Amino acid sequence: MNLHRLICASLTLALVTLFTGCFSAADGRVRAGVPFVKDTLESLYERPADQIFAAAKEVLKFNGTLSGENTITKTLEAKIDTRTVWVRVDESDPKTSRVLVQARRKNKTADIALASEIDKQIALKLK
Repeated sequence: MNLHRLICASLTLALVTLFTGCFSAADGRVRAGVPFVKDTLESLYERPADQIFAAAKEVLKFNGTLSGENTITKTLEAKIDTRTVWVRVDESDPKTSRVLVQARRKNKTADIALASEIDKQIALKLK
């Protein structure tokens, strides 16, 4: 009987530890949510960072509501339906820029499908 309770308590503790925690958002902040899941897509473009940042801003406004913009770190945050999307643009060199698109649901779980859709729309906006 005691062994059964010990096993149940251990499993419960392991599950709670696994499914609660923090994740790093693309804007650099640490937020509460489910860790260790793929929620970010990375793309490289042969375009200046400012051009990609403008395209990402248009895409986020078209799909939802822009809720944060940092022109210094080139990060954007938007609400699309009940999801939060972050976009970060980094200039690797003057010709190449990297775009990170991250999406999370209201319950803080990953939404890689939405991140993928936003990433595709940014790419199409650049053509």
